[in-house]
Amino acid sequence: MEQAEITALGHSLRRIDQNLLTHNAPDEVQRIWFQGGEPYFDLFVELREEQIEWFQLTLRGHSLSWSRKCHRWQTGITNELQTDDLTFYPASKIIESDRTPDREFFHLTHHILKTRAGEPLFDRLLALFHSTPTHFC
Repeated sequence: MEQAEITALGHSLRRIDQNLLTHNAPDEVQRIWFQGGEPYFDLFVELREEQIEWFQLTLRGHSLSWSRKCHRWQTGITNELQTDDLTFYPASKIIESDRTPDREFFHLTHHILKTRAGEPLFDRLLALFHSTPTHFC
């Protein structure tokens, strides 16, 4: 992917109104949702006391997530581009874990997030790429 496209993707991420998120998480967990400028491009982050507990980025049928619980990266494939199922509901998202880590998507996600360097939340996300070994679940 060309750098111009990566930059456009990163800059297209817009924070969604917090009130649109369901509030079934413990009170001390803050959920943040960004939507990108193309369908199925989402970034979800859960914070506890300003520390990232979990995040997930999905783009074009691929997913990368990280969790503080296991300190490992997880890649996967989403069902969002599969529209042949009669029961398909566009607001649902099912992620099937990759058997072999998608290192290319890992690096692409890192490059997309780097386009927002200097913003506090994105700087914390970027720090995970530097402080967490690239061990995959």
